[in-house]
Amino acid sequence: MRKVILYTAASIDGFIARENGAVDWLETPADGADYGYADFYKTIDTTIMGYKTYEQILSFGDFPYPDKKNYVFTRKQRSTQPYVEFLSTDVADLINQLKKEKGADIWLVGGGDLNAAILKAGLLDEIWLYIMPIALGSGIPLFTTGNMTSRFTLEKSEVLSGGVVHCLYNAVLS
Repeated sequence: MRKVILYTAASIDGFIARENGAVDWLETPADGADYGYADFYKTIDTTIMGYKTYEQILSFGDFPYPDKKNYVFTRKQRSTQPYVEFLSTDVADLINQLKKEKGADIWLVGGGDLNAAILKAGLLDEIWLYIMPIALGSGIPLFTTGNMTSRFTLEKSEVLSGGVVHCLYNAVLS
């Protein structure tokens, strides 16, 4: 069965972006390391993200996932763009449908609201968390607040270049 994987970076105080959505604090490592991104990218064929995350990604230039099936969740109806399907339906319904289909894993790109909704629905299978050695003080949390408790087991942790810590967590199934 396909897995939903949150592959993301966060500050040491748990933020994935500044309050305005900026991720300027994510710097390319001096040694050019990609922290396993290229290998991870080969394992997925679908991305899921919120609209603010989509807008942030577009601010970097061309859409970076043209070879994948891409879903962007938004509260407003939007016309489909190249490589992207906008949805305002229930994210849990889509994920349950995708998990039944044949295919590679599903990348939960973010942001915090969508991460929380998928976690609360019990549909997040793995977290590949890259903890960056910076404290932002405020911003968009990895999971926005909500009434949810989910347990994960730490499968692997390693210190990477630049003091980045990679933690791989698997969901504990109840």
